[in-house]
Amino acid sequence: MRSLFSGVSGLKNHQTRMDVIGNNIANVNTTGFKGSRVTFQDILSQTITNASSAQGTSGGTNAKQIGLGVGVASIDTDTSDGSVQSTGYNTDLCISGNGYFLLGDGDNTYYTRNGAFSFDASGNYVNSGGLKVQGWMADSTGTISSTGEVTDISVPVGQTMAATATTAATFTKNLSADGDTTATYTSLSSLLTALGLSSSSTGSAATDYTTVSNLTSGNSATLTSDTTKSVSYDGTTYTLTTSGTTATTSFAAYDSEGVKHTITGTFTKSTTANQWTFTATSTDGGTMTGGTGTITFDTSGKYSSSTVSDIVFTPSGGAAATTIALDFSALTQYSGDTTVTVDKNGNAAGSLSSVSIDSTGTIVGTFSNGLKQDLAQVALATFNNPGGLTKSGTSLYSSSNNSGEAQISTAGSGGAGSLTPSSLEMSNVSLSDQFSDMIITQRGFQANSKIITTSDEMLETLVGLKR
Repeated sequence: MRSLFSGVSGLKNHQTRMDVIGNNIANVNTTGFKGSRVTFQDILSQTITNASSAQGTSGGTNAKQIGLGVGVASIDTDTSDGSVQSTGYNTDLCISGNGYFLLGDGDNTYYTRNGAFSFDASGNYVNSGGLKVQGWMADSTGTISSTGEVTDISVPVGQTMAATATTAATFTKNLSADGDTTATYTSLSSLLTALGLSSSSTGSAATDYTTVSNLTSGNSATLTSDTTKSVSYDGTTYTLTTSGTTATTSFAAYDSEGVKHTITGTFTKSTTANQWTFTATSTDGGTMTGGTGTITFDTSGKYSSSTVSDIVFTPSGGAAATTIALDFSALTQYSGDTTVTVDKNGNAAGSLSSVSIDSTGTIVGTFSNGLKQDLAQVALATFNNPGGLTKSGTSLYSSSNNSGEAQISTAGSGGAGSLTPSSLEMSNVSLSDQFSDMIITQRGFQANSKIITTSDEMLETLVGLKR
């Protein structure tokens, strides 16, 4: 009886479906697990009578066919995202969207959605099975090229950052346009007293005494002993103008051996409109030349030009002399507070103290010198047909003939999804769906078992005809 064999196929394939449901439920808490489903299809049908076309006054007839049971059409993997679960472990990663992590054992490459990674004793970035996470390593300057071949990610314990000399300093933000003050004097003696000048003055003060004493109506002069002050005379009144704005800012400069030296820059507003003088000094030993000149702004307060020479610093400790280029083009001269800051390069030597991973999969190292540097970047693989990957156990996948070739890129590019650090992807199995499928599968299994028992009863009746 055909029905007997149809029932047997129904039992066998509903058991397959129950096996898949059981595996889904068993992995409801497996990190990065992707559930599967079973679809059925009918199998070969036996044709009793072929179809016929219309003939004369008779119409056509359909074929008479009897199906021979059910078969498994496919077992499909659901590649949709699972929920993001925060773990607090700074080496964990979660993919949202397309993509798989790459893992290598030296000979083979595997793919996984389970981002529970850590660093082993040798600094290798590995999964729980010891497979090494693949990506790109940074060079000594922290530059990562994601266009080359992927390699094992390794951050050795005790990794160091070399010292680099300071070669550039950029001054930014604002020099106050405010601050000029004036005072008037009706007699030369009162002016000289205010300036602290007398006939007994020496050096540049003696020169200023002579200059101020000889001022004639309509003329002015800037003091050589204090360039922030100038005097004008209109024939009856002396006007003393003082540039009250002086600003200092210091920055750490490192020599070729990583020794820190403090350099202080002093800005002094000149009596010449929109102009400042700059002088750099250092008291940390060694010799320093350069670092002096003027900075000029236009009438709108924007940087115009500079005559300040670069600093040439020769440390006393034996390190090589270094030239520090000074850049003032980012400065402004607006009303308000003076807020000058300095951005500079160079650093002391440092050793790796901790690592973190950002949303691009970049592993960033924090060093004992207070600096951070990119160390490596995790790679992601995408496939034209991720459902075609072959499950290899322990949450790993391998490429197959129908998955397509792996396309390697960084997170957020090339079709790859985004990364959430310190998080893991939960299983995408829905228990409510699985329990519903279980009920449907159980009923299907029971119905097919009834076909077998009923067919058996019919056969028994047939055998009993002889009695």
